[in-house]
Amino acid sequence: MLLIILVLAIFAGLYMAWSIGANDVANSMSTAVGAKAITLRQALVIAAVLNFLGAVLVGKHVTDTIKGKIVDLSLMSQHDAMLGFLAALLSASIFVTLSTWKELPVSTTHAIVGGVAGFGLAEGGVQAVKWATLGKVAASWIISPLAGGAIAFLMFMIIRRYIFDAKDPVAIAKKLSPLFIALTFFIILMSIFTKTRAGELLGYDMKEYILLSVIISVILGGIGYLFIRKRKKKGRVYDVVEGLFRRLQIMTSCYVAFSHGANDVANAVGPVAVIIAFAWKEVDTVYLLAFGGIGLAIGITTWGYKVIRTVGSRITILTNTRGFSVDFAAATVVLVASKLGLPISTSHTVVGSVIGVGLARGLDAVDLEVVKNIVYSWLLTLPATAITSILIYMGLRILF
Repeated sequence: MLLIILVLAIFAGLYMAWSIGANDVANSMSTAVGAKAITLRQALVIAAVLNFLGAVLVGKHVTDTIKGKIVDLSLMSQHDAMLGFLAALLSASIFVTLSTWKELPVSTTHAIVGGVAGFGLAEGGVQAVKWATLGKVAASWIISPLAGGAIAFLMFMIIRRYIFDAKDPVAIAKKLSPLFIALTFFIILMSIFTKTRAGELLGYDMKEYILLSVIISVILGGIGYLFIRKRKKKGRVYDVVEGLFRRLQIMTSCYVAFSHGANDVANAVGPVAVIIAFAWKEVDTVYLLAFGGIGLAIGITTWGYKVIRTVGSRITILTNTRGFSVDFAAATVVLVASKLGLPISTSHTVVGSVIGVGLARGLDAVDLEVVKNIVYSWLLTLPATAITSILIYMGLRILF
């Protein structure tokens, strides 16, 4: 019977990883596709490769978080906890699958949190759930989109004010390009150093990471300027400026894809690791991360296009400058929030950022009907996954 539970957990983890890949790929590649910086096929291939590499190379092991910060496991037996985490995986996977089918971007982290909280309620009652964690998740419904939207709005307004409204937009864009390149690399480097295992391996403190990121970013900004300065004006002014930002947008999209694999793979393999630890022993994290990375890649290549379509083109029309503003805002918000300990959903942040650049062109530029449906799906995530998890858990208790 124990073997059956383990096998089910492995398949449920793979299903969850597939679901995450199918839905959350929009976090990284939707703006690049929507702005026509890359094709959909290119986006799916790039996202699949980078998500897998992010999961394997710098993926986080969050077994302890999933195991101890959502429910109090001391109030239940190990057998019941194993069934509970299996129910949580299945519940979250089903919800994310249905959301992807409806082409709605949702937070897979919130889905797994809701699933774990659901079985905790069913087995241990109200006292078994750590409500502070759920409160932080609920707070991110407001914090994530507002923060992303505000920074994306501000970044795009800066680009429009100081570049597009200038007498010679191309000349100004070339002059400011080192700043945008350096800012982009600074956010990427700080995220890699402080949000992944890479930083732990180096062992520097925060001040040293900031200094190292600044030095590398300034050097790369200077190199980028040398390449851009040699480019001759070809085509319309608007197209030339957008072309300069196209490369930055592709770069930020690739980073977000890599970061997504590093962080969100834990939503699939974390519960599996807990179940294996209860049933057998601690398992080598690398194997689980590779297992999850494969699931992410399959999900991206098979169904990733659905949510990309919503975020990339249905909320508002995106260009390369707007897409860059979205990606830069999302990466910045997620980095700062993680350092401040604030609850942030990458999915919510990206959607909020897309809305923010849309509002920079006026309310009519945003499809409010699409936004309304997305918000409804966010509000449904916790209660829907919790209720589904309770029902699945009760069924598993009868079977096992």
